[in-house]
Amino acid sequence: MPETVPPIADPVILKQRALLETLLTAGIRAAHPDLCLPAHLPAPSPGRLIILAAGKAAGSMSAVASRFYRQQHGLGDDRIVGLAVARHGYGQDAPGIHMVEAGHPVPDEAGIAATQEALRLATEAGPDDEVLVLLSGGGSANWIAPAGDLTLAEKQAITRAMLRSGAPIGEINTVRKHISRIKGGRLAMAARNARRILTLAISDVPFDDPAVIASGPTVPDPSTLADARAICERRGIPLPETAIRLLNDPNNETPKAGDPAFARAEYRIIARPIDALEAAAAAAREAGYEPIMLGADLEGEAREVAAVHASEAKRYKAAGQRVALISGGELTVTIRGEGHGGPNQEYALALAVALDGEPGIFGISADTDGTDGGRGLATDPAGGLVDPTTLERARAAGLDPAAMLAQNDSTAFFAALGDLVNPGPTRTNVNDCRIILVG
Repeated sequence: MPETVPPIADPVILKQRALLETLLTAGIRAAHPDLCLPAHLPAPSPGRLIILAAGKAAGSMSAVASRFYRQQHGLGDDRIVGLAVARHGYGQDAPGIHMVEAGHPVPDEAGIAATQEALRLATEAGPDDEVLVLLSGGGSANWIAPAGDLTLAEKQAITRAMLRSGAPIGEINTVRKHISRIKGGRLAMAARNARRILTLAISDVPFDDPAVIASGPTVPDPSTLADARAICERRGIPLPETAIRLLNDPNNETPKAGDPAFARAEYRIIARPIDALEAAAAAAREAGYEPIMLGADLEGEAREVAAVHASEAKRYKAAGQRVALISGGELTVTIRGEGHGGPNQEYALALAVALDGEPGIFGISADTDGTDGGRGLATDPAGGLVDPTTLERARAAGLDPAAMLAQNDSTAFFAALGDLVNPGPTRTNVNDCRIILVG
């Protein structure tokens, strides 16, 4: 067990740590459905409004939409029907909407039941009904409808193997789409008799690709069965016979551009990762820092990106510049050790190791949804915070930062120091937000 870590007493360090958390909060707030959704909600159709929501913002998006149509258009329970499914701990009451909490990132039985209900509602949509699909990150795990004879246990095993492999989200979702009855445009096929299918999405993926956000349930799928097979082979993903049959069955191909199912489907992205980063940058500018964007769509190994960013921070410090280095995207962790911690915590630990106590440099890395992963629980922390005393305090507590990084044990590292970033469920999700203050 690590020894007790004494509290930080230096007022300058405390001030900078508080500023980092303020900047992060500003970024998250800019992408909350309360702010970004109402302006995109259309006038209601003559028939029913069928709201189908999935992802970590499903509860908040559904609540905003339900309030809007009830207060602004006078719709009641006879006109509004819907289902929202979010990860456990992220639910929120919305009038007229059936709220379900389900597994993430590994799907569960609750997700299967909710997805069956979503597909039923979509199929029942008539020519006067509008289907309003509200998507956010996490929807790929929350909407779970295994294709063919694939079982939930088999789908769970494939998901775990993909996550452990370090594959980027685009690859993971390509595989998901080809073993599902709702992903990859198949929800649009189910709702093809509706007057309109309008999807409003909060993007949590690099480059804001609608085919990747929540695995693109309402858009044509550019990926193929061959792509999914190649990814599984390249990543060494063991597949059961049921999945092998699905990935080799040409009749299981996802719908493509030009399919009649998309004739009345519209898609809008209402919040992007760059929106959160720009809000954080504006707050940093107000605090006297020059914001420098290192990239809004970064991918790659968290520890490797952290080493590059540490070098950049040292370069700006040597030049005497007072800057805020800001970046987003979705980094990955290839699990090699037995520890726990998501990519933001691993990035923060690797950043601390690379900075090696460099004075005047502070960093924070967190997932804007409030959960970075590690144990796959809604109570997992969002990320970690780094200051010039991080390694000194860790070693005084008997911790070996480099060894813990090698074991992917970043959660335990930051927990011992009291440096976890833990805002709880934010009910939005625009990917990662990383900020390094220099000077």
